[in-house]
Amino acid sequence: MNVTDPMLPPVRGLVDRAGRLVEADQRLMDLNLRAGGGIGQPVAIPQIATLARLAQRLGILVSRGVVAADGDDDVELWVRAEPEARGVHLMITGWRSRAAWYPEAMQGEREGDFLRSAADWSWETDSALRVTFLSISAGTKHGFDAAAMLGQPLTRLFALGEDQEGSFPILGGLAMHQRFDGQSATLRATGRPLRLSATPRTDAGGAFAGFIGAAHMIDDVTDGAPVAAHRPEPEEVPEDLTDAFAARLDQALRSPLGRIIANADSINAQSEGPLRQDYADYAADIASAGRHLMGLVDDLVDLQAIERPDFVVAKEPVDLADVARRAAGLLGVRASEAQVRIDKPAPQDMLPATGEFRRALQVLVNLIGNAVRYSPREGMVWIRTERENGVAAVIVADQGKGIAPADQARIFEKFERVDPREPGGSGLGLYIARRLARAMGGDVTVDSAPGQGARFVFTLPYRD
Repeated sequence: MNVTDPMLPPVRGLVDRAGRLVEADQRLMDLNLRAGGGIGQPVAIPQIATLARLAQRLGILVSRGVVAADGDDDVELWVRAEPEARGVHLMITGWRSRAAWYPEAMQGEREGDFLRSAADWSWETDSALRVTFLSISAGTKHGFDAAAMLGQPLTRLFALGEDQEGSFPILGGLAMHQRFDGQSATLRATGRPLRLSATPRTDAGGAFAGFIGAAHMIDDVTDGAPVAAHRPEPEEVPEDLTDAFAARLDQALRSPLGRIIANADSINAQSEGPLRQDYADYAADIASAGRHLMGLVDDLVDLQAIERPDFVVAKEPVDLADVARRAAGLLGVRASEAQVRIDKPAPQDMLPATGEFRRALQVLVNLIGNAVRYSPREGMVWIRTERENGVAAVIVADQGKGIAPADQARIFEKFERVDPREPGGSGLGLYIARRLARAMGGDVTVDSAPGQGARFVFTLPYRD
């Protein structure tokens, strides 16, 4: 075999829309010829043919390492397939020969083939868990728009559930970059239950590049028994399920999420050396998603705590003006990144009240954080303090699009948001903030109108 030098210049080719190799540099032409193909015929190298079809179907550039058979040996290739008007343009580098065996870096591709063979349909993601591939018939058969899901977070397609031990197998797989099985999920579009399995995929440098996954529908049978015997109807779910779930969150999620965030931040900072910018951006997306999940963990732990019948807060002297300044300081970086200014109370302002410092700070971080999130660029968030009739109040006002009167009660309910399509939190923040305020003898209220921003008021008993 004469294709042995990975330092040779890139080899180019063109696959037309019918999957035929119509143009090829000599090395690609020779390799394809040895595989039984020829110019004007379908690509005879299965791995390259698959990537060309994938790039054409998705309409995006696909770049992946493959191992192709070449006589008694194998050749490692890095194939870049980019769709264009005439078909798919190929640029191939690497060309490293080796004995015919599969190293660990390529094991995910082979395991993925076994997963897909037993699945109802298959899916793939990139390293940021954005969907890059769905089986052609999956959306039509199961009631969702497959094309619209491409490029979306995996959680936009699936609502993930915990297993019998209160864990999420996918999080373990993501943290350790290893295979996971038995992830309970439902299709968001239809609510149909299914199980997910996946094996990790690596790039040419051995770095985690996403998952090759399988979806197993469980509408009819699960482990040979009717689903009804294993899946209780919603009204049969115990009322303390949320408590039991939240009680295991720290152990099940916080540690792996912490590792995910730390590693992603390290990759994004390129602390181990230069990295392709798109990979660094993927790492930033992973860290951002990890922090979002960590915030959800915090919210659910708080939810479990405040809904316990024995939940109490401390009765201690606090300065609400000082708490507001501290909360604004904690959100300074986020506001700067969003190009939003925060006008906080002056250093000499004081507003004595009775409550628990930590919980009051939590309430104001939530209110000010929401104001920053929904403010336009170059917008302003105002924080003011007032005292009236034995009540100490902090007002947080923004210049966002406002909240319709019909939605103003709903936003304080669990898991409710005005527009779930907008990026934001879990839908628990305002519910928790109001519960905490009322536990301290105060309240959180809102005054708003569409197009006129929102004005949230946090009150506590005034302290003489």
